[in-house]
Amino acid sequence: MIRRIFIYAIFMAYFTLNTSAYAQTAMEINCIPIERIHSSKKAIDGISKIENKEVSIVNNFNNMFLDAEVSGQVKIMYGDYNYKNKNDTYATAIGGIIKYELASLNGFNAGGAVYTSHDISFATGTGINQNSEPSSQSGSYTEIAEAYINYKYKDFNFRAGRQLIATPLADNDDQRMIQNTFEAYVATYNLKGFEIMAGCIQRWQGFDTGLETPWVKTGDNGTYFGGVTYSDGVSFNLWFYNITGNTNAFYFDGGFEYSLSEDIVLHTVVQFLDESELNQSGTEATIYGGLFELTVYDIGFNIAYDKALINENKSSFIGTGGGALFTNMDTIGLDNITNNSDAEAIVAGIVYSMNDFEFLYAYGNFLSKTEHIKEQNIGMEYNLNDEFLVTGVYVMQEDLKKDTKTDFDFDRFQLIVNYNF
Repeated sequence: MIRRIFIYAIFMAYFTLNTSAYAQTAMEINCIPIERIHSSKKAIDGISKIENKEVSIVNNFNNMFLDAEVSGQVKIMYGDYNYKNKNDTYATAIGGIIKYELASLNGFNAGGAVYTSHDISFATGTGINQNSEPSSQSGSYTEIAEAYINYKYKDFNFRAGRQLIATPLADNDDQRMIQNTFEAYVATYNLKGFEIMAGCIQRWQGFDTGLETPWVKTGDNGTYFGGVTYSDGVSFNLWFYNITGNTNAFYFDGGFEYSLSEDIVLHTVVQFLDESELNQSGTEATIYGGLFELTVYDIGFNIAYDKALINENKSSFIGTGGGALFTNMDTIGLDNITNNSDAEAIVAGIVYSMNDFEFLYAYGNFLSKTEHIKEQNIGMEYNLNDEFLVTGVYVMQEDLKKDTKTDFDFDRFQLIVNYNF
């Protein structure tokens, strides 16, 4: 506890000094519109992603290298778990990304990136007190996480190799030190506001796979997927996934945004996920839900609900990375409690965003026949400039069903300092 308070005090002192330096009067404040983020997990996820740099177009082979782009990220993370039923864990890690991308010649280019994370030994627990999430149990993780060849012609794009993917059931999910990437073949076509995507994913790596075994298979023979998205006032996602040997999954979400005035906006969206079992895998479920959000000036109020219908000896699967459900939180999602039982979740939250500061609070209840879990997320983000970001999250989870403490009883604190270049 003393360690956590000390680190939090450093963060708050830094934040206070910089906030004072950039203080403005109420008349000078320019409010930032709140981004439409469909879950607490997604709000926390992706805050430190590297911005994609525009690829130069050249007319000869040598200039592909002369006009290549180098980008990267330096990240320091502290994360701890205060368990109620077992030993606490903590770790401090330093790492980042270095990426090299060639310029484009006749539509072709290539890129690669190394992701790395290393525990700082004097600020990391040992043995059973180590938090293995940042850098694995060995305290060190380095991987060529991106390595691809890309072809682009007008509105068509094809990429083969290790790459970032953002779809409902296969997603980057950048919540710790190492975000998810995928070995895949992906084709994308943009047509009058529609984006059509199809591809095959073979393997993936990152925080959500567990860093002990990089490049885990995404099905017996990969995952084949296709989808259509549209977003312009009215929005929808329509996707199909064949996760070979596991399940066929159909996913849909759709909604609209309505402005009551210049500063008051209503946003509502529904979702549906249907999974059919393959090869007696046990993955079969029907999930439906919805989200309602009211944004008033720079404050957003939202509430989300999901219901899972599960047959005996079956369970749900919400994807390789992130998960699309509106009720997903930092450390719990509906699939954590859907084994052999129907389940439901309701999450309410508030988001405050102004200038370089953002605050999030979310409260969730997850209920099935055998489980009743409560989780609260408190998140803060401070952007000093376009490259430098400080973010913190505090999670409180409690098992309301069991008389004794379980693995669902813990507090979690995480602080990340991030610099992109």
